[in-house]
Amino acid sequence: MDAKTCLQKLQYVGVLAFATVDEHGNPQVRNISAIHYEPDAIYFFTARGKDFCQQLLSDGRVQILGYTRYKEMIRLSAKAVPVPQEEQKHWMDVIFQEQLYLSNVYPGDTREIGIIFAIKDGALEYFHLGVNPIFRESYVIGQGRIAPKGYEITDSCIGCETCVQHCPQRCIQPGGPFVIAQEHCLHCGNCYENCPVQAIRKKG
Repeated sequence: MDAKTCLQKLQYVGVLAFATVDEHGNPQVRNISAIHYEPDAIYFFTARGKDFCQQLLSDGRVQILGYTRYKEMIRLSAKAVPVPQEEQKHWMDVIFQEQLYLSNVYPGDTREIGIIFAIKDGALEYFHLGVNPIFRESYVIGQGRIAPKGYEITDSCIGCETCVQHCPQRCIQPGGPFVIAQEHCLHCGNCYENCPVQAIRKKG
């Protein structure tokens, strides 16, 4: 798995949930399918009059979520920016050619109310619930950065194996200290809550 494959899987999903925050701090989610995919970027269309557009223009931060039929969750955390004015028509034409339904929604010149945003820098999280143990990894596109998540076992570990007994994915391995296999961790916090000596800490 890599960032390019994650973007391809999002393309197969087709309709993605885009989350932003409005001017009152309230979460806002909408489904978007007017998207064009490149190996290392995505471009998407919205209308300038929509609240979604205003939220992107004022802040730019967006989180995008896709879920495949195979129980794979792919989340992209990124900043969306309008493409340069001289590129707007090119990418709009590309998206309208790929998403034919858009010509029914915005016929003729009415498409000019639209604006194309690009995402070239971001962090991708891949989370596969359809395998045992589960599998997760993070990747970047462009200049994106991965935020630390999950749990780790510190040197305060006494090797009592309480964490092992409480791990639903059996991803904690003996050692000095014990070690969490991060690619199989649910981030559920069961080990953290049950450690008798508070040797487990939350990352980030």
